[in-house]
Amino acid sequence: MSENKLLEIQNLQTYFFGKEGTVKAADDVSFYLNRGETLGIVGESGSGKSVTALSIMRLVQEPPGKIVGGKISYFPKDGTEIDLLALPEDEMRPYRGNNISMIFQEPMTSLNPVYTCGNQVIEAIILHQKVNKAEAAKLAKEMFGKVQLPDPERIYRSYPHQLSGGQKQRVMIAMAMACKPDILIADEPTTALDVTVQKAILELMEKMKAETDASIIFITHDLGVIAEIADRVLVMYKGKIVEQGTVKELFTNPQHPYTKGLLACRPPLKFRLRRLPVIQDFMNETGGELSLEKKATVKDAFMKLRIPEEETISRLKQLKSKTPLLRVEGLKTWFPSKKNFFGKTIEYTKAVDDVSFEVYPGETLGLVGESGCGKTTLGRSILRLNPVKEGRVFYDGIDVLNLPKEEMRGLRKRMQIIFQDPYSSLNPRMTIGNAILEPMEVHGLLSSSKARKDRVVELLETVSLQAAHYNRYPHEFSGGQRQRICIARALALKPEFIICDESVSALDVSIQAQVLNLLVDLREKLGLTYIFISHDLSVVKYMSDRMLVMNKGKIVESGPADTIYDHPKTAYTRQLINAIPKAGF
Repeated sequence: MSENKLLEIQNLQTYFFGKEGTVKAADDVSFYLNRGETLGIVGESGSGKSVTALSIMRLVQEPPGKIVGGKISYFPKDGTEIDLLALPEDEMRPYRGNNISMIFQEPMTSLNPVYTCGNQVIEAIILHQKVNKAEAAKLAKEMFGKVQLPDPERIYRSYPHQLSGGQKQRVMIAMAMACKPDILIADEPTTALDVTVQKAILELMEKMKAETDASIIFITHDLGVIAEIADRVLVMYKGKIVEQGTVKELFTNPQHPYTKGLLACRPPLKFRLRRLPVIQDFMNETGGELSLEKKATVKDAFMKLRIPEEETISRLKQLKSKTPLLRVEGLKTWFPSKKNFFGKTIEYTKAVDDVSFEVYPGETLGLVGESGCGKTTLGRSILRLNPVKEGRVFYDGIDVLNLPKEEMRGLRKRMQIIFQDPYSSLNPRMTIGNAILEPMEVHGLLSSSKARKDRVVELLETVSLQAAHYNRYPHEFSGGQRQRICIARALALKPEFIICDESVSALDVSIQAQVLNLLVDLREKLGLTYIFISHDLSVVKYMSDRMLVMNKGKIVESGPADTIYDHPKTAYTRQLINAIPKAGF
């Protein structure tokens, strides 16, 4: 055994047993982790990344899951070898959280909503460090300061729902690092966070690792993020490790077609593509057996799909020659934030503050900015889903904000929105066929129930789902499939204009590429006009003809997407660009 080795996994087999058969979530997985190293594990949802991490922690739920084979060896500084799978549960508990700690993917569900953040960190410290409550409280506040939380005293007293996503993630890091573990397992700790917050979290983890002399296992679906933080990388696919090596080896000379596909899925920053390559461009799957297309390279895929610069310029000129479809003038949406003794509002949160812009027919206008900048409120205000304080919105010459309710209902057929979270925007008690059918019934589209059902099947097939899915419920689909269902529902009324609100932010990069390609195809096929809202500037750049950069309720920069990326005028835009994981794309 190398003196530098801290953890070794040998032939790990973690299976899940159900009515429909056995799922081999981790299938003969072997790897090691050295002291002071950051090991990245990358792959799509369902590849076995999180199950491997939960197996190390012995947190796999039994039933339906079970670790059926393998060995997990932990080597503490005293040179002994401890087989974690052989330990009784009461002997395993002291290692969990003290020697090996984990940051879970979703901080809101892994933090207890009825306890303050301070109490939750204190609990972990007292359990493992045998200190009194006063000492634990002092240490918890010190940890909140170390993870750069603003006003540690306030955060200490706050409940999880009172914090932003990035702040909750920092609380989780503080809790995980409080006992100075040897190994920190971070399971998708930056998924769905702003690129600027993501960059801060990655830098923080590197700093904490150096301070505590820890090793990190960093799990993600995004190879761009891995390039920022990892020393070595494992690529997992269907429960197996299909490729491993240093970050440099993987990015400069990927060997497995699946790795090539993951690298190609993320929108490149230096040029435009007609559509994004997907994993299926590099590997086929027939009858359960993989047929590997080994000749394809990421560079070849990009070059085949690249759009010449002059074509982009010509398209912009053509769009701007038309009459604007949407015109927003001086729009203000303010929310009361403070009232006086008599209940009168004396302070407002200016979510949208004097915003003006135009959108042309057939155009995709990108709206980018950090969480809280006002993007979503702006989109909802345009559709009259939020009360507007001041300003005007004209759609095809119609004054939207002053339209009577009955006429606004008719206009909604032409203007639709795809919400950020597909699961919460679908009724869990309604089949997806009925969810798509409902708006057609409400607006009296088509002459009969049969015609409407036929239209639903047509829409499902348009978004690459099947007629057989009609009677299934939302929980039976993956995140990417649910997003396609929401797209199908938005298309049910044959709209001309769609607002896409963070519609790909929490998806795997591979599923994200498929959904983005679908939106582009639908725009060309149906002549749609989009406002595409996202905090990810690389995605907005790929989708958009023009771009608006929003900060604190105001538009701080606007122009052609390529121009804004290549020549940003404001420090805020430069900050957004610099935070994008570059990874040599």
